[in-house]
Amino acid sequence: MNVFSNIWNHPKTSAVGLLIAVVSIAGVLSQQGITLGNAGSGSVITLVSALASALLGLLAKDPSEAPPSSGSTAKMGAWALIALLLPLPYLGGCSQTTVARNIVNWTPALQSAVATVNSAGALLAPTDAQVFADATAGFNAASDLLSAQAKAYLANPSASTLAQMQNQVVTFQQQVNAALLQAARIVNPASQQHALETIQAVGTVVTAILALVQSVSNKAAIAQMAARSTIKMAAVQSYLNESQAAEIVAGHYGEPVALARLQVAHAEQYEVQAGF
Repeated sequence: MNVFSNIWNHPKTSAVGLLIAVVSIAGVLSQQGITLGNAGSGSVITLVSALASALLGLLAKDPSEAPPSSGSTAKMGAWALIALLLPLPYLGGCSQTTVARNIVNWTPALQSAVATVNSAGALLAPTDAQVFADATAGFNAASDLLSAQAKAYLANPSASTLAQMQNQVVTFQQQVNAALLQAARIVNPASQQHALETIQAVGTVVTAILALVQSVSNKAAIAQMAARSTIKMAAVQSYLNESQAAEIVAGHYGEPVALARLQVAHAEQYEVQAGF
């Protein structure tokens, strides 16, 4: 009876708890490929998650605006906001056309990050610059190919164009991971930090595109992609700066850095669970 009395006495807290559970379960089902049918251009699971998130947004309050005596309400609002912010903008179960457009929208950021890599060597000591140049030698060609494939997929989201992009995004991801491991061997601390940050800027965009590609790939294709990923994220995670990645994602989507930080952490977990 205490359970029912608590629900009656604290309806808002109970509602938030229920909605958090809905969002969490929907996220797990979506990652497992369970859709429960189509709803417009998305799925029923996506629709349910979006509705639950919208209701959480209405229920949540900014904890900083809460009076000192309302600590439990502030905590409840904070949890509601956390649940609201967790879904990734590039893992939303969208249509192939929407995903293709999102991938193409990332390509200018990718090309800009690669251009920064090309000029970064001039800021390093000669011996460090050579290590950096060797590590990033294939970035230009990989970026151009992935950008072209993204545009081709947007124009014709077929199985063949998707397969080409699946192969190329994993190839590029592996180049980035290998470059991070090579740059970590640079002895000069300042040179090493600059090299790692520059490579990670490319890696952040490639990871976002990888997640988008995964969102329109079936389980078998994702398993094949993960099998080709021989340098796993766990091997390079200690060299990554999540704050830098969050700033890049926040700038791209025009959202708060705090939200982007949660999304980056979720994306990394998603990739590890997928076998990357």
